[in-house]
Amino acid sequence: MTETDLVNFTVNGQSIAVKVHTDSPLLYVLRNDLQLKGTRFGCGSGSCGSCTVLVDDEPVQSCTTPLWSVADKQVTTIEGLGTPADPHPVQQAFIDEQAAQCGYCINGMMMTLAGLLKKNSAPTDDELLQALDRHLCRCGTHMRILAAARRAIMQINGVAL
Repeated sequence: MTETDLVNFTVNGQSIAVKVHTDSPLLYVLRNDLQLKGTRFGCGSGSCGSCTVLVDDEPVQSCTTPLWSVADKQVTTIEGLGTPADPHPVQQAFIDEQAAQCGYCINGMMMTLAGLLKKNSAPTDDELLQALDRHLCRCGTHMRILAAARRAIMQINGVAL
């Protein structure tokens, strides 16, 4: 690839072609070029999890993911997870459990949980904690976040709430 190249990928089900420096972080393209502001810039080093998106259903930190690496892949951001009228079970669970305080880190956590639940619809608490280990929350809503994760698991598995 040249320094500036056309990169084709899919974002939230829509085919996208952008011409930018191919080493540009996916986060910058999502926020600046595609105006998808739900993916947050936190630390810029892949340590806080605020920028997490799904690439081919796998959670990745978009601040350290170069654009070239998502060529011909599926990217899902929080905007593509669900809609206000039909939220994803993880989104609905976070609403129901009031799991967000400031809300800055929550989108990345929801994306990580959605990716986990796509692969494993009944994770243990240890698996939930391991999946969320890379996410930082300074507000201290950890217990509500875990409650929301458990609620989403129940909903996905058809367990009455």
